[in-house]
Amino acid sequence: MSLFLSALPLWIAVILLVVVPTAIAVGGLLFSRRWFNQQGLTSNNEIAGFKFATVGVIYSVLLAFSVIVVWEKFNEAETVVAQEAGAAATLYRLAAATDPGMAAVRSALSVYLKHAIEHGWPMMAKQKKSREENASLDALYAAAVQAAADTSRQPAIMVEMFKQLDAITQARRIRLHLANGIVPGIVWFALSFGAVLTVGFTFFFGTKNLPAQAMMTGILSALVFLGLLVIVSIDHPFTGPASVGSEPLQAVLDDFAG
Repeated sequence: MSLFLSALPLWIAVILLVVVPTAIAVGGLLFSRRWFNQQGLTSNNEIAGFKFATVGVIYSVLLAFSVIVVWEKFNEAETVVAQEAGAAATLYRLAAATDPGMAAVRSALSVYLKHAIEHGWPMMAKQKKSREENASLDALYAAAVQAAADTSRQPAIMVEMFKQLDAITQARRIRLHLANGIVPGIVWFALSFGAVLTVGFTFFFGTKNLPAQAMMTGILSALVFLGLLVIVSIDHPFTGPASVGSEPLQAVLDDFAG
């Protein structure tokens, strides 16, 4: 469900995750007033206010913790993409010799980056792996191994080349892992159910000014579900409008062409 919501255009996600729940919350408050009179609810205000403060703090801590975690993982996804691009640029410059072996490494590296951009990113958006990207990485390793078979090259250069190639592989593995989502299912359940309970708790209050109470309930609901919208939007770092792009890899490819 989180993958589906992450892939939606932002305006649709706002309607589904913020506008609709807020409208339901306000409607639920107005509906509850038809069943419980204002005087009966007013008697709950003192004890309900104390308990609501506890409920609000517990849920706000859970919501804030979740936002921080997904934001840190989103930043990590941006970092590993930059690291992958940096390792690719370094590998390309290390394979600067003009012999066929090093030329094959450069060519295989360019193919890998193109497949990562053209096939890898669209597949990560669906929580899948790209066969083309995987095959091109295997071909890049094969080209590097073949180049290392030439004993006339300096061993230090080949060691550094494989170090950068391993860095590319590790960065790719991390981004593939992060593409699967960050927030576990049990946390999603707690966030969703907690949001309903927190907003629903406002129905136990009774004020003479019903429009003002409805407005307060709507504001609280909007804030709670805006927090959930943020989590949904970046829970899958490579999916949807708020996603990590392949621009660092494209920039490296552009440098190769230049």
